[in-house]
Amino acid sequence: MNGASQPIAFLGPEGTFSEEALLAHMPAGRYHPFPYPSIRDVLKAVQGGEAPLGIVPIENSIEGSVILTLDSLAFGFDELHIVREVTFPVHQQLIARRPLDFERITKVISIPHAYGQCREFLSEHLDGVEHEPTDSTAEAVRRVSRVDRPWVAIGTRLAAEMYECVVVAPDIEDAQDNRTRFVFVSRDDAPQDSDETFKTSIVCGIDQDQPGSLLMILSEFAYRYVNLTKVESRPSKQGLGDYIFFIDMVGRSTDQPIAQALSCLGCKLNWLKVLGSYPT
Repeated sequence: MNGASQPIAFLGPEGTFSEEALLAHMPAGRYHPFPYPSIRDVLKAVQGGEAPLGIVPIENSIEGSVILTLDSLAFGFDELHIVREVTFPVHQQLIARRPLDFERITKVISIPHAYGQCREFLSEHLDGVEHEPTDSTAEAVRRVSRVDRPWVAIGTRLAAEMYECVVVAPDIEDAQDNRTRFVFVSRDDAPQDSDETFKTSIVCGIDQDQPGSLLMILSEFAYRYVNLTKVESRPSKQGLGDYIFFIDMVGRSTDQPIAQALSCLGCKLNWLKVLGSYPT
């Protein structure tokens, strides 16, 4: 139906940081948030045409890269492109079904990244308490809301309100400026004609037996004065000691220095994939 609202896929259920980031940076047009149970399900929904856009977390200022997102974009979902980047402040809340003293808590439920962002608080106040992982912070809060036990979740204020829970300790993250970088993905490339600052992201593979491979990659950008903002290695899944590299740089893929560097690298490397060229 013409003019109908289209879904934007996000990591659900309702009340996750992904939904908060989406609501804070909703693209122009007729869209509505639609939750999916995992990051891979978000990406599958976009690649399969169920949603024109999806939003996934890719990096946190405390815990670093979201490995599931990186690996999914590198090793699958070849039809997807990063089309936009946003950063969002992340404040973790300790949430219970009802007011609860720390001494009575027997279990903390959340995603591993949330635990990692709150290590100091958990060590000081809940040392030795069982940790149970879930697929999202909102799912953790939903689980806590459904059982009459001294359990707590680490999650968002939005989730606490949605599932009629209470915040027993606010803002428990280890760093006040805790932020997560999210990316929007689409089957289509981002338009390159806006005046916004752009970033280009690639992933490439090298021959593990070729000395100086990484230096060769970095030199192509250095010679052309391309500003690299991130270089990160990940296992290639092809064998021990075999790695791939994720590289972010300032500029459009169509800018002459970047286009020339990528063209040269495409002739020298076993494998290179442009993940997207997009506004930040």
